Amino acid sequence: MRTSMTTTTTAPAPPAGGASAPGVPSAPGVPAPVSALPQVSQVPSAVPALFRAGCPHCRANFELTAGALRLAIGGSARTTFYSFTCPECGEAVRKPAGERIVELLTTGGVRTMRLHLA
Repeated sequence: MRTSMTTTTTAPAPPAGGASAPGVPSAPGVPAPVSALPQVSQVPSAVPALFRAGCPHCRANFELTAGALRLAIGGSARTTFYSFTCPECGEAVRKPAGERIVELLTTGGVRTMRLHLA
């Protein structure tokens, strides 16, 4: 699984003279007001999560995005599973999901539904 990553940038350190921004006086050791600091935006470098999967029907191996998978969490191990459509043969695939699989899929952004007893 590939995971998402966010890159954050920080404001540059104040110059050695002690002033943190032009025209804004500051005493040594006293931080400048937030409004005096240059505005820096976050630049996300998100890499979409990819999950390796295999089809039991055609035996193809492939990678799927989070949007191609569905996770169903039931009241027991028998009713907790993930599903997808094989991109090679078009068959619907349903596989059991243990605790580790559930954790990986949910943190990777896979849509989840909870199954309730009627």
